[in-house]
Amino acid sequence: MTAVRKKEALLLFLGDVCFFLISLWVMLFLRYQEIPDWSLVYSHFIPFTFLFVVWVVVFFIAGLYEKHTLILRNKIPATILNAQLINSCIAVIFFYLIPYFGITPKTNLFIYLVISFLLILGWRIYGEPLFRSRNKQNAILIGSGEEMKELKQEVNNNPRYDLLFISSIDLNQIDSLDFKSEILDRIYSEQVQVIAADFKNDKVGPVLPNLYNLIFSKIRFIDMYKIYEDIFDRIPLSLVTYSWFLENISTAKNMTYDTVKRATDGLVSCVVGIISLVFYPLIIVAIKLEDRGPVFFKQERMGKNNQVFNIVKFRSMAVHNEEDGIAKDARITRVGSFLRKTRLDEIPQLWNVFRGDLSLIGPRPEIPSLVKLYEKEIPYYNVRHLIKPGLSGWAQLYHKAPPKFSVGYDETRKKLSYDLFYIKNRSIFLDIKIVLKTCKTLLSRTGI
Repeated sequence: MTAVRKKEALLLFLGDVCFFLISLWVMLFLRYQEIPDWSLVYSHFIPFTFLFVVWVVVFFIAGLYEKHTLILRNKIPATILNAQLINSCIAVIFFYLIPYFGITPKTNLFIYLVISFLLILGWRIYGEPLFRSRNKQNAILIGSGEEMKELKQEVNNNPRYDLLFISSIDLNQIDSLDFKSEILDRIYSEQVQVIAADFKNDKVGPVLPNLYNLIFSKIRFIDMYKIYEDIFDRIPLSLVTYSWFLENISTAKNMTYDTVKRATDGLVSCVVGIISLVFYPLIIVAIKLEDRGPVFFKQERMGKNNQVFNIVKFRSMAVHNEEDGIAKDARITRVGSFLRKTRLDEIPQLWNVFRGDLSLIGPRPEIPSLVKLYEKEIPYYNVRHLIKPGLSGWAQLYHKAPPKFSVGYDETRKKLSYDLFYIKNRSIFLDIKIVLKTCKTLLSRTGI
């Protein structure tokens, strides 16, 4: 699945770049009513090359390289149009701020927007699917629990995957199955090519000898949980045991990553913090005019290695009482509602980042009283405190219904599965991806 995902993203990228270039040539042809000569193409190609790089980043932020892009086809036209409008604004600013190139193509940019929108839209809807394999490999899924059902439903109902689970085996019912007549015969009769199994499950032991013999029939075996992790971008909690942590989680220092991350935290929090000072007088006045209450709100949060620290935010709620850090009978003020929608209430937390309490990227810090509750009910919950919490993170981007201001065990379990995915896979590249996706979230005023 990972290989298919990378191949698809690369194919989308190459196709977009190709149609950016084609659109440039077509724009010049239509604008000057003749086949453009080399000098004209060259004079536009050099500056547009810089823009192509920025435009691809905008496409990435817009979600046009996400794995579900091809499924949500009804959203593609609006997404591409919005991205291209942003790209055109960037191009106008670029050409007028850098007159070195000697072109300020007002008409050209308008023509280019129309042409590139039509060509890339056609490529995304009609062209790219032609390069995907239409032949699905028949597969059998061996596992148990809700995660197996979730995986089967996602793969079988999604045309982007090259697998089709024609059958599934519940390991909790393995004793009542005749493996040969019910499974082996079907594998041969329906030309099964792949078996995805939960090899960590203790109950899979009795069928391993039968599976071993299938190696000689050129059957390919895949760990069910590797597929699950790649598709859903989270760790299946049924897999999480002591052995999983020993295999996948390490607290050993990565000098390059840790140094770059801390330097970035310090630099960004300092620069953005100084720039944000211009908003402080306006926010302070607005808060004071509404209810004359305190400007800032401080609250304890759990940090790295279970160290408690105080976060600082602009107050967005009416003055209220708290019990163990949880607000009682609190309501969001009108100014607070605006601050939350624009994320301006988070600005003072840049001081926490500069101090080192928070990172820009990491699991969102939780209230200590809630941590105590979750640690009792959710196994391994304290593992998320092995690393520094962050202003934004993987769970904030992909977990759609996080519990807020109250206890929520089921949703917190799901949030933990995303946090574990980040802790296992954290890297400079993943942090950059989260930063770019966070920019989209902030601009669209959703999530986090």
